[in-house]
Amino acid sequence: MKQSEITKLSVAELQEKLSQLRKAYSDLRNAHAISPIANPLQIRSARRAVARVATELTKRELQ
Repeated sequence: MKQSEITKLSVAELQEKLSQLRKAYSDLRNAHAISPIANPLQIRSARRAVARVATELTKRELQ
């Protein structure tokens, strides 16, 4: 998810997206722990997407 897409979302949409991304990240980690997934770089991109959305939420709370 690109930063330009994240900035266009509302706070409620960001919170919903954050929960979806955290669930997807958790599922990827669990799947990789059981048996190696085909593309382990998916874990990194999922973690970074979670961080981007969380950072945007924090930034909006501080304003």
